[in-house]
Amino acid sequence: MTEEPDVRNELGKRFHCQECNAEVLVTKAGPGRVHCCNKPMEVLRPRALPSSD
Repeated sequence: MTEEPDVRNELGKRFHCQECNAEVLVTKAGPGRVHCCNKPMEVLRPRALPSSD
């Protein structure tokens, strides 16, 4: 789980629940944290795009 106390719900961020494997995509920005299974969700980092070589 990320230890970022000031994580905001920014447009386009993805969150993941460690308990039930649910994923959430933020479609409207706002304050606070996204919770699932009574725990804050982990912020997913962007995936690297494959190179176009």
